[in-house]
Amino acid sequence: MLPRLYMFHGSPPARAVLITARAIGLDLNKIEINVMKGEHLKPEYLRMNPQHTIPTFVDTCGFVLWDSHSIMTYLVSKYAKNDKLYPEELKKRATINQRLFFEASVVYPYLRKTSLSVLFKGKNSLDQEDRKAANECYGFLESFLDGREWVAGENLSIADYSLLASISTLNLLISVDEGMFPRVIAWLKKCEELPECEDNKKGLQEMSLLVQTKLKVVTESMVNHI
Repeated sequence: MLPRLYMFHGSPPARAVLITARAIGLDLNKIEINVMKGEHLKPEYLRMNPQHTIPTFVDTCGFVLWDSHSIMTYLVSKYAKNDKLYPEELKKRATINQRLFFEASVVYPYLRKTSLSVLFKGKNSLDQEDRKAANECYGFLESFLDGREWVAGENLSIADYSLLASISTLNLLISVDEGMFPRVIAWLKKCEELPECEDNKKGLQEMSLLVQTKLKVVTESMVNHI
């Protein structure tokens, strides 16, 4: 019996978990949830996860966990063969945690708000305020990458996976300006080369199709590069 992941490929948090699982060689029973049809609001799903968020993880022992950051740290702590993606060394782990909290508290709330407005609330164009908010996210990430190979240091970590899923999706809505954020562009392209990021490509393609049906003008994106 495999651990179960209730997911939707278009969801950045779900993709972050999928990337992590593939990176550590963990097979999952992937159960697709159609959020456009409200399947995450059905009673059986709410019994597992009262917050009805995507994804929800159920381990083979029956342990249920949601929030992608919690799931990712749990997976690498329990199933990874080593601690490279989430080191036990205190300062390295603290830096990774900071980047995860940045994604959770800064990047994803804006991405979620904008995505929901486009997909469900009839917003069909993006303005200068949207660009300003997205550029703030890109600017912080640009500074994190100053002098570093990856977002939390010289080594790839789950913080890269989490931010990749959200930043690449935000880029579908408001593209990263290469002149302003060259490190972000280089980091996105480097992530593209990682074999575990195949699930991110699929999710971006799904999300791109959804966005194109809603927005009058879709900004140039990295979907063909990631």
